Amino acid sequence: MTQPHTVEEFQVFDTTLRDGAQMEGLRYSVADKLAVAELLDELGVDYIEGGWPGALPSDTEFFARAAEEVNFKHAKLVAFGMTRRAGTTADADPGFQALLDSRAPALCLVAKSDMRHVEQALRTTPEENLAMIADSVRAGREAGRETFIDCEHFFDGFRHDPDYATLVVRTALEAGAEAVVLCDTNGGSIPSDITAAVTDLRSRLEAVLPAERVRLGMHAQNDTGCAVANTLAAVEAGVMHVQGTANGYGERPGNANLFTVIANLDTKLGMRILPDGCLEKLTRISHAIAEIANMTPDEHAPYTGHAAFAHKAGIHASAIKADPTLYNHIEPEVVGNDMRILVTEMAGRASVELKSREIGVDLSGDKETLDRITKRVKELEAKGWSFEAADASFELLVRDEVSGGLPRPFTLDTYRVIVDHDPEGATVAEATVRLDVDGERVIATAQGNGPVNALDAALRSALAARHPRLAELGLSDFKVRILAGSTGTDAVTRVLVTMGDGESEWTTVGVAPNLIEASWNALAEGLAYGLNRQ
Repeated sequence: MTQPHTVEEFQVFDTTLRDGAQMEGLRYSVADKLAVAELLDELGVDYIEGGWPGALPSDTEFFARAAEEVNFKHAKLVAFGMTRRAGTTADADPGFQALLDSRAPALCLVAKSDMRHVEQALRTTPEENLAMIADSVRAGREAGRETFIDCEHFFDGFRHDPDYATLVVRTALEAGAEAVVLCDTNGGSIPSDITAAVTDLRSRLEAVLPAERVRLGMHAQNDTGCAVANTLAAVEAGVMHVQGTANGYGERPGNANLFTVIANLDTKLGMRILPDGCLEKLTRISHAIAEIANMTPDEHAPYTGHAAFAHKAGIHASAIKADPTLYNHIEPEVVGNDMRILVTEMAGRASVELKSREIGVDLSGDKETLDRITKRVKELEAKGWSFEAADASFELLVRDEVSGGLPRPFTLDTYRVIVDHDPEGATVAEATVRLDVDGERVIATAQGNGPVNALDAALRSALAARHPRLAELGLSDFKVRILAGSTGTDAVTRVLVTMGDGESEWTTVGVAPNLIEASWNALAEGLAYGLNRQ
């Protein structure tokens, strides 16, 4: 691996709040951006690109508030903008002055490095484009700001005219740019393209500049699905600055996932690029930023996904039982994640044993019970149950087999649900439940906006007097799936219910020939589990 720079010189540059904000369906409020910036600073990145002050009013407000409200411990805030316009000076360019007015300690200026864009998009001369870059870098430096240059469409430009693209980079470096970032703006490159281009560029630059002056960076879009791989290829070819976004957010297929890049640089290339103790925050911060962005965390994201260290096949579980490193490429705790064993119809005895151990039940010396639970899991999974998505239901099943089960706060006698639809189109559901609660028959009736909501309300009403803590349990998710039956003509309904108590969440599953019965099963188990957990 070619790595002329020390790890101490390496720069991690996050652009979640600028480039990542261009993702379809994603919109940050100013308060959201401040919260994300604090999380990124906690992670220990070196630079946080906050947006384009002067061009977007919300970004202008963000920089003003960040200067007063955020005490950055690790990161420097970066204002993004363009080099000065053609035919003017940096001092006379209001857009450039807005960057300085932002009070950000660093600037990142986008510049054209593809001759075709210079002539067709900027409608200026190659010489003027170089002057725009040099003038802007010097103006930023003279104002006391670290100044980066993003070479837009660099790899396309280098293929088309490598001499001019090289001259653009050299001009920025000689003007004093902190680093010149090579942007795969269209995202069309693959790792071999990156390796060849960066190697060639460094050779050209080091022929005329001292090696320590050749400070290059990488910004990869993910249009080929290679953004992370392209970034790593650039690092191995000698760049010392990487850009990316939290969870890979960004326009089109997104940007290089900075969290994946960081984890790979640390665990695979041995580059300790974050402050001590920060890498283990990676998973938590990834999920926290997803929640702020109102995005569902990617369950299958490398390193930080809920499934990143989840094992389903029985043969995997057997090996993990002997040595967890046999099927985990790193220890999950390194990035703040954990290993999970999924229990499905594919599960063997090892999977059930390991999963039971997670919930505090040791079955290693009880072959008979272990075989019985494994058989029951396989039978239920074959009928449509899904324990890999419903850990609480699995725990209830195990404890039923081992110790007679967790105490159930009630047993069902009957329930009835009626749905009325009036001529005006209004729909009201009413449910009545008859339960045995501590040896006493309790009947309760409640209304809801649908049959499941009415059942939930009636059940809670029946139990409220004896179990006041029930009010702390809230339903946070409800999923329904219709499963094809064995004959292809009947159907089975599977319901997953997720509940929480403000501290943690759990999921239960119900399966039945109809939606209401399946929902009842999942609701009843969810409440029983929650009350026992408390």
